[in-house]
Amino acid sequence: MNPMIVENQTDVKPILKWAGGKSQLLTEINLRLPKELKNGIIKNYCEPFLGGGAVFFFIAQNYFLEKLILVDINEELILFYDVIKNNPHELIDLIDQYKSKFNSINEKEQEKFYYEVRNNYNCNKNEINFRKYDKNWITRAAQLLFLNKTCFNGLFRQNSKGEFNVPFGKYKNPQFYEKENILIVSQLLQSAELFVGDFENIERFIDETFFVYFDPPYRPISKTSSFTSYTKNDFDEKDQIRLAELFKRLDKKGAKLMLSNSDPHNENPDDHFFETYYQNFKIERVLASRMINSNGNGRGKINELIITNY
Repeated sequence: MNPMIVENQTDVKPILKWAGGKSQLLTEINLRLPKELKNGIIKNYCEPFLGGGAVFFFIAQNYFLEKLILVDINEELILFYDVIKNNPHELIDLIDQYKSKFNSINEKEQEKFYYEVRNNYNCNKNEINFRKYDKNWITRAAQLLFLNKTCFNGLFRQNSKGEFNVPFGKYKNPQFYEKENILIVSQLLQSAELFVGDFENIERFIDETFFVYFDPPYRPISKTSSFTSYTKNDFDEKDQIRLAELFKRLDKKGAKLMLSNSDPHNENPDDHFFETYYQNFKIERVLASRMINSNGNGRGKINELIITNY
């Protein structure tokens, strides 16, 4: 897959707002991409925590790729990207219907409409076969996009039953999508294999021809942090250790690896989790903005980690 060059087109942006999105760190990440990717020696890319997809979109737009493996444990997210890949125009038509209805009513009615869509989204979950693509996926993807753009703080959060439970956001003029952006994302996804699954499932695919970027749910930097609790699948300390062990195994297979995570030293200089579990790898600290926090005083510049095996 050649890099996507489109005249008069700004960089592709994530379609969904997603906790931990990497748009703000793309410059830092690009500076640290392996030279083998930049000079075309590495042509295969894998991302096992796809999320908002900012890093994938950037790399697919700017570097030559042949094989793409995109994975996330969130089945709703993979469904959404599958619909963009296969039926972008139908998705646009349907979200336009939600947008038109939402913009034609007052705030009180908008809130009522929001909860109607959210209830329908949750009630229909059991009717969705997440393993077999069908046209019902288009409706679900449109509802997810609508909820993402009108819910509080643009969060995706699920309770233990897997139900979307974010309250109404009271936005006066939400920006639902940009048509050209969706269509270009659809083009970028044409060469991608999309999977629902645990991050360890990628191991069977990866060899020395791959660059793998890991952007897991961040390890909490304090007792009040909740970076891991946006879905029904919490990501705990044992998962962080499993990930570190996978990182080591893939390093031995010759793959080029990059991982982002929180920096415990923001809160506790004596917390050496990453220095311990990634002791043979390069650990760098970069400044980032903490974008999602229920307490406005908790937002601002903090350090994050970028770990590489090269």
